[in-house]
Amino acid sequence: MYTLYGTQSSGSCIVEIALQRCGVPWQQVDASPWGDTAGMEALGQINPLRQIPTLQLPDGSVLTESAAILIHLGLEYPGAGLLVGNRAQIMRGLVYIAANCYSAITIIDYPQRFLDNTDETVQAQLIAGTQQHLHQAWQMFAEQFAGQLFTPQGLPNALGIMAAAVSRWEGVRDVLQHSHPACAQALAQVDGDPQVAPVFAWHWPDWPAQ
Repeated sequence: MYTLYGTQSSGSCIVEIALQRCGVPWQQVDASPWGDTAGMEALGQINPLRQIPTLQLPDGSVLTESAAILIHLGLEYPGAGLLVGNRAQIMRGLVYIAANCYSAITIIDYPQRFLDNTDETVQAQLIAGTQQHLHQAWQMFAEQFAGQLFTPQGLPNALGIMAAAVSRWEGVRDVLQHSHPACAQALAQVDGDPQVAPVFAWHWPDWPAQ
């Protein structure tokens, strides 16, 4: 059985959806880096960075990094369709999000980790600059990957799932709605997928209805 370490309103939703698509047995351990949950101690034993999502495989080995988890599951269970489409561009897009978008969220959430200055004004400047970079990164994503989010059969692939989740933070959807409405519409289409929608609804219960 797979064991997923994660919590609500986090990127663990990406892996939840992927595991459901794969049709494999799995369990979830509530581990929140910003809360005091019992699962954090267990998470620290298998992932010293204590980052979520972390996936423990049935053989006991551990996978971290959302993009790596999605690629592994897509290769392990090809029938799930996670890597169906232009596989090279799907993989490229997954790593693009991890390197350029997901990483920016970490800076915005924890600016003190990246500064030796505790001045709140300096931290606010770092956050503002990172938010601007994040929005630009998503606009470039829209220009390069908006047509790579679905399988030929119309199911969200791994890139569509990850993009729809990570774009829910820091006003990204509003930015894309104005600058790249076709991409924003594609992400909203992922939101409405029958397997995606209930997972997103649990993670973001206050998200505006489309």
